[in-house]
Amino acid sequence: MNILSNLTKSYPRTRIAVDYVLVLIGSAIIAFAFNVFLLPNQVASGGVSGISTILKTVVGWEPAYVQWAFNIPLFIAGVILLGKQFGIKTLVGTIFLPMVVFLTNNLEPWTHDALLGALFGGIGVGLGLGIVFRGNASTGGTDLAAQIINKYTGFTLGRCVVMIDGLIVLTAAIVFDIEKGLYALIALYVTSKTIDLIQVGFGRSKMAMIITNKQEEVREGILNKIDRGVTKLSAYGGFTDHERPVLMCVVDQTEFTKLKHLVKTLDPSAFVVVMDAAEVLGEGFKHE
Repeated sequence: MNILSNLTKSYPRTRIAVDYVLVLIGSAIIAFAFNVFLLPNQVASGGVSGISTILKTVVGWEPAYVQWAFNIPLFIAGVILLGKQFGIKTLVGTIFLPMVVFLTNNLEPWTHDALLGALFGGIGVGLGLGIVFRGNASTGGTDLAAQIINKYTGFTLGRCVVMIDGLIVLTAAIVFDIEKGLYALIALYVTSKTIDLIQVGFGRSKMAMIITNKQEEVREGILNKIDRGVTKLSAYGGFTDHERPVLMCVVDQTEFTKLKHLVKTLDPSAFVVVMDAAEVLGEGFKHE
């Protein structure tokens, strides 16, 4: 990943090409998950794909045509009402995704269990969307509708997305049954978590805030024995109002036990607060 990151920094055209490849791959994964998991199990987990699932069941319309019919006008409306920030990459995703849905519509379902369809369909859609987002694009659809509503109503973007997806899931519960609506909610949840995982990566780090009376010993121990950087933050005790600098350090999860043992050995009375750091960029960690 570092080699690819350095290459794309050095050659902007390579970065653009990589973005387009990510959009195409992500869109293909979404379409595949839709056809083998979501559609055959009538899991309408929000978005234009959810609308196409409902219309396929109610009136028999081909999902790809429905997705084109919604996506393209929404993209045009987005450009007119919100500006040209979406770019060609989003248009590519908007057109390519339904195309792959159409080309793979004869695939056999991988499961007829609605719960499995919701879980693995949600993972597939989340994986595809995460890859598309890493390509600095989107697949359009109801995300654009949410942005338009956000601009003209004052509702937060998150609330607009929830309203639209909630309405689609509610419609699915009415058209199919309550159980299918609940499966759709499961798929939505799994999709959001998978997107987060793809966006921030599988690696997890720990951030420790250390308050100790032996600052120099702890600082030198972190620098020399764990080989990690440490930052001294200015702070004051709430009870004494005396200056009590805080040492901040970020370590890999595998190094956390070593850090904890080091601090405990040097100052058993040290106060340590530990937090998860989902993504860390910079020296010793990822460079993007």
